[in-house]
Amino acid sequence: MVTLLREPARPAAIREHRLAPWFAVGTVCFGAFMGQLDASVVTVAFPALQRQFGAGLAAVQWVSLAYLLALTTLLVPAGRWSDRAGRKLLYLYGFVVFAAASAGCGLATSIGMLIALRLVQAVGAAMLQANSVALVVTSMPARKRRAALGVQAAAQAVGLASGPVLGGLIVAAVGWRWVFFLNVPVGVIAVAAGVFLLPRTRRRAESRGTDPAGMVLLAVSTTAGMLAISSLSGLGMPAWAVASCAASAVVAAAALWRQERRSAAPLLDLPSLAASGTARALAGALCSYLVLFGPLVLFPQVVSAQG
Repeated sequence: MVTLLREPARPAAIREHRLAPWFAVGTVCFGAFMGQLDASVVTVAFPALQRQFGAGLAAVQWVSLAYLLALTTLLVPAGRWSDRAGRKLLYLYGFVVFAAASAGCGLATSIGMLIALRLVQAVGAAMLQANSVALVVTSMPARKRRAALGVQAAAQAVGLASGPVLGGLIVAAVGWRWVFFLNVPVGVIAVAAGVFLLPRTRRRAESRGTDPAGMVLLAVSTTAGMLAISSLSGLGMPAWAVASCAASAVVAAAALWRQERRSAAPLLDLPSLAASGTARALAGALCSYLVLFGPLVLFPQVVSAQG
């Protein structure tokens, strides 16, 4: 048990190699690529999932929404846990969780089971993404960090952009289950590479807390809000449930704002969010993602209907 909770050291030949920092960056790119790929690849499989489970689009959308909402809620806490327990350790276990949950997703027998396993998959993805940049920064000397972070960001962008193409090819050739099954061998390779190529955490951070109340309120506000919105696109919910979700989203968001102002270790850094230009930048990012993910959901539906 002690061994499983300890970061494995790199072989001396790897640690002393002149390209050791770039070996670490290349390994981190596995997680950067796969985390973003799984955010977009599943949308192409929506028509196949609708046929497989006899579900409407509004229900099938939660295969993606559940993943993204859980990832949003867990990203900051995963980073704090990693600072204390070890970034390499959490990164490796993140890939184990991600790959195991992917295998479960491929074997899912109902839409509810698939959504539940996507939540588990998001736990692994949060452990990966929370550590990607930190591992790059700690691996590279200061003069090369910009280039290394650019490579890591490029891997994320390629993963996000590759999702529709790879997803379409996989679904057409071997079926939607392989969208998830292919994560398993990639995960095995990434864990093996991480053990040998990633550096151990040199300095552990002191405990800053995890703000569990903030986590719960963020999850409630975002999930309840998305459920209310999904009801407008056909998710079968009675009117009282829709009203309850909308009210819960507003109340939880207000409570989250108050909690983050009082918390000793807030999940959201409100002073930074209130800084000049930050709100406009976030609004611009929101609009760009709406433009990106809107077509990712709609195009497969149009093509499927025409076919």
